[in-house]
Amino acid sequence: MRFTFVTLFPQLIAPYFDASILYRAKEKGLIETRFFNPRDFTKNKHLKVDAPQAGGGAGQVMFPQPLNDLLEKIKAENPEVHIVFPVPAGKPFRQTDAKRLANMKEVVFVSGRYEGIDERIIEKFADELFSIGDFILTGGELPSLVMADAISRNIPGVLGNEASLDEESFENLLLEAPTFTKPNVFENSSIIKEYLKGNHGKIHALKRELSLKKTKYFRPDLYEKVNIKHLEEK
Repeated sequence: MRFTFVTLFPQLIAPYFDASILYRAKEKGLIETRFFNPRDFTKNKHLKVDAPQAGGGAGQVMFPQPLNDLLEKIKAENPEVHIVFPVPAGKPFRQTDAKRLANMKEVVFVSGRYEGIDERIIEKFADELFSIGDFILTGGELPSLVMADAISRNIPGVLGNEASLDEESFENLLLEAPTFTKPNVFENSSIIKEYLKGNHGKIHALKRELSLKKTKYFRPDLYEKVNIKHLEEK
């Protein structure tokens, strides 16, 4: 999998791939990253990439020419590339999207800045628009990095134990059951006793029950969508 980041500030993203799980994934050749700066493609003699909004309004907008030339170059190299714009208007990014995009060969994240990107570029190049939440950030770099991390974890071989993917939050729309580790008692609070008895059938059933309760309490919006009957048949 190749992640291509289109950003005015590659230094905000690149270091994240220099440590831990994603660093090891790069070393194994499971993921690759590259960066393009729109400023390197501008024809403006002052190297500007932004201009005032048409019709007035506060803030600058990234104008079309640099991004158009850059994205045309990327698509010429790989017509199958999947181009993603993190924007407030995008659909919420979900775990199902992370799993689906993990099957792509190359995903391009186009990060806007200032008051955003000229809409004509989005209309021309976007394969998908995503949002990571109902709030505004200073740019698209963090959403791009969040999505790349979530996608990477679903690429075979990236995680040391891929079985951990099966019981994570948002599988079957459920939050993950409570997890514990040593010591068995910490500040007079004990691990759930069933977890310690070694009966994996009972542990699995208990975790499913706790997962349902946790989802109902913390995310009632998800709980309403859960197919309880389907889960009970598993």
